Amino acid sequence: MAELSAPDDRGVRRLTFRRLDEVPAVLKQLTALAEAVGYGSRAVFGLRLSLEEVLTNAVRHGNKGDADKVVRVEANVNGAEASYAIEDEGAGFVPADLPDPTDPEYLLRPCGRGVMLMNAYMTEVRYNDRGNRVTLVKRKDCPRPVLDEE
Repeated sequence: MAELSAPDDRGVRRLTFRRLDEVPAVLKQLTALAEAVGYGSRAVFGLRLSLEEVLTNAVRHGNKGDADKVVRVEANVNGAEASYAIEDEGAGFVPADLPDPTDPEYLLRPCGRGVMLMNAYMTEVRYNDRGNRVTLVKRKDCPRPVLDEE
């Protein structure tokens, strides 16, 4: 099983994994970091949702399910900010090329909403130029998502 490393001198913890069946254990370790420093249930829900999307897509779409390829994760979580960088060995993608999941043509599709949800929950979502590394940032004071009834 993939285990998070001890933090380095900058507070970054690392792990690598290869298969979809490892995602739940990786996800549990990553969200536990935020819970341990006092992130509330709403923030942890958004982190879990966003991380699950990125971790799953890294294996499924980035590495094409090839267990010879790895997914690398870096986590730096403190009382002010949680930052997770996930990188696969795939060719990458261009987020702007994804179809708009709110377009009526795509509303009934069972997939394709992950990037939209990550943007709704995270303070920042960044991609490297190649498109095979995603960095999710959730600041503890970030109110996202803002719900209509609030």
